[in-house]
Order: sequence, then structure tokens, then C-alpha cells
Amino acid sequence: VKKPKRKRKKKPVVDVDPNAPPKPKRITGLNKPLILSASLQTIMDGATQLSRPEIVKRLWKYIKSNQLQDPADRRYILCDAKLKSIFQQDRVNSFGMNRDLSAHLTK
Repeated sequence: VKKPKRKRKKKPVVDVDPNAPPKPKRITGLNKPLILSASLQTIMDGATQLSRPEIVKRLWKYIKSNQLQDPADRRYILCDAKLKSIFQQDRVNSFGMNRDLSAHLTK
């Protein structure tokens, strides 16, 4: 004997005021602002605190604008003087970049 299927309750429709200001973004662990080291601040236009996603976004903007990706293997970044002060290497793997950045970030 088969049980009858239950009907799902519909969610109530909530009227959203189009003129209401947007809700502020919650600061979670990922979006928490971190304090940057002095060498990292030079690349980040002098910003002293940024979230990790914003740091990576600005770092990629710097890399792309200065054409620092290795043309032979685009997974690698060729470090100029500013990046060399952060990574202490001539060439950095883009996937390991976050790991190397953590030495320049404090909570």
C-alpha cells in the first residue's frame, strides 16, 4: 500500500520595497579585513586593511596590468621588484600565491 504524497507548503510571498536600502554585507571569516605588511601595501595602493578576496583581486589586477604572467606557462607569475619583495622568488606558481601571501597578513 502506497502512502499518499504530502503537498509542500508554499513560501509566503514577501513584498520587497524597491526603494529600501540594500542590506549591508555581513563580515564573515572570509571577508574579514586583514592588516597588510608594508611591502604588500605598496602594491595595494597604500591600503592598510583589506579582505583576502580583495587582496587577491587587486594582486591579479597588478599582475595583468604589468604583464607579469609567464608567456610560456601562464600558471606562473614572473616577479618584478615589488612582487619579489613579497614572494622572495623570481617566479611564483599562481595556485600557491595565497599560501605565500599569508606571511604578509595579520588579523
